[in-house]
Amino acid sequence: MKKITLIAMFAALLAGCGQARRNDAAEVSQDKYNSVVYELNIRQATPEGTFAAAERYLPELKKMGVDIVWLMPIHPIGVDGRKGSLGSYYSISDYEAVNPEFGDIESFDRFVAAAHDLGLKVIIDWVANHTSRDAKWWKEGHEDWYVLDEESGLPIVQYDWTDIAKLDYANAEMREAMTSAMLFWIGRGVDGFRCDVAYEVPIDFWQQAFARIRAVAPDVYLLAEGEKTFLHDSAFDTTYGWDLHHLMNAIARGEKSAADLRAYVESDAAAYPAPAMRLMFTSNHDENSWSGSEFERMGDAAATFAALTFVLPQGQPLIYTGQEIGLDRRLEFFEKDTVDGLTDPQCGAGWRELYTDLCRLRHTNAALAAGEDIAPMIYMEGAPEDVMAFTREKDGRAVFCLFNLSAEPQTVVVTDAVAGGYKTLAGGQYTLTADSSILLAPWQWMILTR
Repeated sequence: MKKITLIAMFAALLAGCGQARRNDAAEVSQDKYNSVVYELNIRQATPEGTFAAAERYLPELKKMGVDIVWLMPIHPIGVDGRKGSLGSYYSISDYEAVNPEFGDIESFDRFVAAAHDLGLKVIIDWVANHTSRDAKWWKEGHEDWYVLDEESGLPIVQYDWTDIAKLDYANAEMREAMTSAMLFWIGRGVDGFRCDVAYEVPIDFWQQAFARIRAVAPDVYLLAEGEKTFLHDSAFDTTYGWDLHHLMNAIARGEKSAADLRAYVESDAAAYPAPAMRLMFTSNHDENSWSGSEFERMGDAAATFAALTFVLPQGQPLIYTGQEIGLDRRLEFFEKDTVDGLTDPQCGAGWRELYTDLCRLRHTNAALAAGEDIAPMIYMEGAPEDVMAFTREKDGRAVFCLFNLSAEPQTVVVTDAVAGGYKTLAGGQYTLTADSSILLAPWQWMILTR
């Protein structure tokens, strides 16, 4: 049998190698079902930490292939119980204003307009579960809008979030004010919302609020931070894939295996039938700041799992600020902590190329789209237990994926079912011959298309 050695394949990709990236596959329709989300941390993305500075980075995001820019909370931050010197983005004092740290509302409007000019959508983080403890609503005398502690008469605190006040969704006036605030931002051109701890808010509120929002913005995009099936009941487009994320971390540590991932894919598809989408990620603001960067959690498997999030069924991939340059440290959450080099197109070029290639793959291959009629995973027979070897095919487009999810080399024997001519992510020609073998280095992966 012939042997094809792929040990250096990803190393060459990250080194750049001067390979020209080609896009001679026709574009498929770009909508929410094949889109890529980018979480933009305004405070840390640039030295200025402003809307205006971040606006200058939008062309780079467009070039990379991002479709939806998710802004972490843009609103003023409360002072009462503030964490750190700048406070938590998620302790909001006024839903219809912007944090002066980031600029004024006109600079926000310019950011949205610039994104739209580039064909990007903008969604904002919406924190409906609670406000700050000194929020405008509390100061205006709406104590009955909050869940109060019986002894102190003050709003209750959840978890260790000592800077927040939980809202009471039994109050109809508060629900109306919350919906009106969301409509305020839709009126300013916002394309949707990422809803913080969405599972803590009654589902009937989301259903009622989103019905009104969809009446004026039919294409609104709605992402729930939560992993509850009921969130897809006439409410959200996408829910967080927290279980997948934790499973990937465990596989990288050697505590779980590819067999566990195969079981997850099957059970998740049954629990969240299409067209439900699942947000797939190797990092986000919570994970980076509190659990560590993907390199701290996943080590040499970081790029492997980043690629995997772009090819699993029903997935919607997420890129967090700094991942495109290989940021390998935790960011401060309550302080200014700039991601050095983010706006330098030459910084982290290998990682930018990787995400650019993956985004282009997502846009040009119908086999990877989410939505009603998703392409199933068909596993290649005879693959080693630690290797995810599968094809997906739809509308004349196909992908063949090999992921060595172990710290040991693995040999894969090519079967007749997958043999044939393919293209690599970089656009080069690649041929798989039946009965040949492929040696995958630890955590080695490959994605081929035809």
